[in-house]
Amino acid sequence: MDRGRRPGPALLCIDHPPHPARASLYSLIRCTWLRPRASANRPEVVIVPSARPIGPSTGQALQFAEAYASEDIVLQTARSLAHELGLDSVTPAVGSVLRLLAAAGSAKAVVEIGTGAGVSGVWLLRGMRDGVLTTIDVENEHQRVARRIFVEAGFAASRTRIITGRALDVLPRLADGAYDLVFVDADVTEVGACADAALRLLRPGGVLLVNGALAGGRISDPAARDVDTLTIRETVRSIRESEEWIPAIVPSGAGLLAAVKR
Repeated sequence: MDRGRRPGPALLCIDHPPHPARASLYSLIRCTWLRPRASANRPEVVIVPSARPIGPSTGQALQFAEAYASEDIVLQTARSLAHELGLDSVTPAVGSVLRLLAAAGSAKAVVEIGTGAGVSGVWLLRGMRDGVLTTIDVENEHQRVARRIFVEAGFAASRTRIITGRALDVLPRLADGAYDLVFVDADVTEVGACADAALRLLRPGGVLLVNGALAGGRISDPAARDVDTLTIRETVRSIRESEEWIPAIVPSGAGLLAAVKR
């Protein structure tokens, strides 16, 4: 025994389970430091139960998340033009996630499937670190609007490669492992095939994002057996079970399936 060393304080923890009717995430725990000599003023740490259990997000919380992602006049204009064209654009909260993940991965090469009026494209470009956004859409009219929006947002024409055509015809022409992020906002019937193509296109560590992953709120309803819901459900399931992806569902907007390629 080292006689020159004074014994340090010991930690005594006594667990007092809360009443069953008041059970929460934490039990009430009192921790007292015991010192070699008794002291009338021993410090005490108390961890109390949470005031109420943690539950799902409320409508107000989701509204706050959408409002938190503010949009400037360019995005507001793009959203208005999309509405006139009868298009559903990503919500501001989803757009902010696109920007965040593009920035987090220092993305320079991004593929967007579904140009629309340019709303999601602007969000992606604002997160990218230079580089080129390759955006694909079957409607040339929509892309003409998006092209103007990209210019209004301050991006040089060289920052975008706008391809008109069906995604499943265009994707095979893109290089293997050359992209940092692939965003799929395509026709539901093509979502699964686009996700499969993304596995080839992405580098290791690249990110796949699929919009509409909650299938309009029907994704967890076993009674929902329509083709669109079944297609999305199968895509979500196959990515979750694949060893080649690290996936998560982001419950913003119409739902965003995010997956990182191993």
